[in-house]
Amino acid sequence: MEVKFVKKGDILIAKIDGELDHHVAEKIKAIVDEEYEKKSYKNLIFDFKNVSFMDSSGIGVIIGRYKKVKENKGKVMIVNANKQLHKIIEVSGLLRIIKCYNDIEEALKEI
Repeated sequence: MEVKFVKKGDILIAKIDGELDHHVAEKIKAIVDEEYEKKSYKNLIFDFKNVSFMDSSGIGVIIGRYKKVKENKGKVMIVNANKQLHKIIEVSGLLRIIKCYNDIEEALKEI
């Protein structure tokens, strides 16, 4: 598991590599929170292009960051989720509060 960050103005893009499960959820929360708070970003985009698996712990990571970002009046978005991940996101009910986009450019247009 690895997290790389891309910064675009007040938007932090977290590119996650590997599996997003209970083994790494706490570490990802800490890494993303630290980076997000470091420069007072407003919006957060999760890029799941290289995420091969996600369980309910991954949903918890997303919801926790959503709460933090919402306090800053920002948006959380998900991009590049494969069919399996999109189904997990859909079944969890996350789509009611967080939108999924095909790619980063599409998400950036919505901010």
